[in-house]
Amino acid sequence: MNGPVSLNRRSVLAGGGALIVSFSLRGAFAQDQSAPPAPKPPGSLAQTPFLDSWLRIDADGAITAFTGKAELGQGFKTAFQQIAAEELDVPFESVNVVTADTSRTANEGYTSGSNSMKNSGTAVQNAAAQVRELLVAQAARRLDLPVEALKTGGGAVIAPDGRRLGYGELVAGEMFHVQAQPKSRLKDPATYQVMGRPVPRVDIPAKVTGGAAYIQDMRLSGMVHARVVRPPGYGAELIGYDAAAIEKMPGVVRIVRDGNFLAVVAGKEYQAVKAMVALAAAAKWRETARLPKQDDLPGVLTGLPSEDTTIYQQSDPSAVVAALTIEATFTRPYQAHGSIGPSCAVAQWLDDRMTVWSHTQGVYPDRAGIAEMLRVPPASVRLIHVEGSGCYGHNGADDAAADAALIARALPGVPVRLQWMREQEHAWEPFGPAMVTRLKASLDGDGAISDWNFEVWSNTHSMRPGGAGAMLAAQHIAQPFAPPAPKPLPLPDGGGDRNAIPIYKFPNAKVVHHFIPAMPLRISALRALGAYHNVFSAESFMDELAAAAGADPVEFRLKHLDDRRGRDAIEKAAQAFGWRKGQKAPPGRGYGFAFARYKNHAAYCAIASEVEVNRQTGRARLIRAVAAVDSGQVVNPDGLVNQIEGAILQSMSWTLYESVTFDDTRITSIDWQTYPILRFDAVPEKVDVHIINRPGQPFLGSGETGQGPAAASIANAIASATGKRLRDLPLTRKRIKDAIDA
Repeated sequence: MNGPVSLNRRSVLAGGGALIVSFSLRGAFAQDQSAPPAPKPPGSLAQTPFLDSWLRIDADGAITAFTGKAELGQGFKTAFQQIAAEELDVPFESVNVVTADTSRTANEGYTSGSNSMKNSGTAVQNAAAQVRELLVAQAARRLDLPVEALKTGGGAVIAPDGRRLGYGELVAGEMFHVQAQPKSRLKDPATYQVMGRPVPRVDIPAKVTGGAAYIQDMRLSGMVHARVVRPPGYGAELIGYDAAAIEKMPGVVRIVRDGNFLAVVAGKEYQAVKAMVALAAAAKWRETARLPKQDDLPGVLTGLPSEDTTIYQQSDPSAVVAALTIEATFTRPYQAHGSIGPSCAVAQWLDDRMTVWSHTQGVYPDRAGIAEMLRVPPASVRLIHVEGSGCYGHNGADDAAADAALIARALPGVPVRLQWMREQEHAWEPFGPAMVTRLKASLDGDGAISDWNFEVWSNTHSMRPGGAGAMLAAQHIAQPFAPPAPKPLPLPDGGGDRNAIPIYKFPNAKVVHHFIPAMPLRISALRALGAYHNVFSAESFMDELAAAAGADPVEFRLKHLDDRRGRDAIEKAAQAFGWRKGQKAPPGRGYGFAFARYKNHAAYCAIASEVEVNRQTGRARLIRAVAAVDSGQVVNPDGLVNQIEGAILQSMSWTLYESVTFDDTRITSIDWQTYPILRFDAVPEKVDVHIINRPGQPFLGSGETGQGPAAASIANAIASATGKRLRDLPLTRKRIKDAIDA
């Protein structure tokens, strides 16, 4: 179901007399065709303006808020519950939040780019505020009182004499058809009772008590288990297999083959795993060497044909002639999502309809891809989001959903649970793209940057579904779908060029994006996209320039920044860390600092780090990190702190450990030994997050704002501790040791 989700009067009354707040003024007034376009409602209300897409009030007063965004662990489900409760003047516990479901929620595309609060949260807030006004207006008519005489509280409209009309009483048996208005009478932040206060996240209890929290935990009556036999490498062709012995194995229900797609279904999960191992051994494949040389990956990337675009240029001929010019090149390898739980999905083909439960980040695009693969109308497919165990970005979730749907079609009526194996997740998920950046900058006689040049080479940073060709199953079937042509993501968000344009002010600057259409490895979105490497590069280079100018790194950044909120974040992080000009870290340790505004229009984040380096082994460990974040109006401060803490630890793992490895035919980093990540013994002793709240200001996305600053802050601290600058990610102990010994 595309577009607004609306219900008719009959379905509402049949459901028990709930009010679906939905109204429209279209056609009520003749419009002057010469007048400028009417302003749009805020956030996602602009695309889905009917209020019934966002809120439902039942006859018993129960309230449901709907969002087309997917809860991925960022905690927005709790925040949205707070937002709706605040604007409706009801207790937090009175609201239930329903997340992405193609049969129940608005089409908000992908949950990506730290846009959930900005777009969907804003929609919920304004929808709730407008619903509150409608309830008050209805109560005013019932009570024959002016609207101004009434107030709301506890799920009711209250008259001066104490008479109360519950929300359920006001809405039962009635329908209002009105679209969201461009402006809402939002509550004064000074009166907030729910928003702005720490609230325990509603998704946490099941996750820490072993409850049913994830798609991996899902069990349906009569469900069977499936495993896919993946090709050994990209482009491998299935020549044949001997199925006779596998079909006789205990519990085996079916072997499903369609071209290069091969899967086995069994009654129990371990039976499916054993059958998969046997089927993999029986399968014969033809492989072709097609992967590039890993030891010269930067050369491979910069040597591939690219589409070159100057995305930013600033010129001031009167700027002072440079006194010193320095250059540097930074590199990033392919990196994996490294989800702790391998990708999983459940699917059921029943009455010519496919229902898929998936941890996809885009239920509507995923539905479109699966429908195309199955060659059925999108209306015949329902996608329901269920949280997955790990991942910010495009991992194997959509592929697993397609796998499950393809297998479920072969077993009508039977729920099929499909889970990937660890080696499949590591070898076949879409990776975060490798990148190369080259920077060149000049200082004038006063130690200020007079000229800045930044070039970035990268693939696209999103090959998410929308069409079947983005999914492995659809690529592998006998009548395959070709992957879509890769495209650069448009600015201001961008992809490989995200955060490549400086937020600092330089008299002369030029930024060039070298977009590489060819993709040697399968890639797509990984948390923060190109911003992680671009901020790592720019903020590492800022430290190099500060050193060349003989300036303190914090003062040097402030010297080039006129964004007041950005300056506040830098100053707060420095103050909370105890940063002092000319300070010296204890022996074997170093201090580092970095700052960015995510996408140059989302949340601000500054991070100061203390890192310890063992000069004998090269091992680096983040001892403590102090962050300051400005995310606009804060809804749940505890949830925001969670986000920044998580960003710092994940970025630390990327920066110190993570790199996809491969030979000429296969991915070779297929487990936690060959693809190491941060372990508990390396977790920092302390991470402090300081929130700069901006009451009444728009929500700013904060889920990815910490990735780049954390990486650069750690790199700068390592340079401080060792006196050596490392520019190639990850900053492994071997690379650090080699730099120390050089």
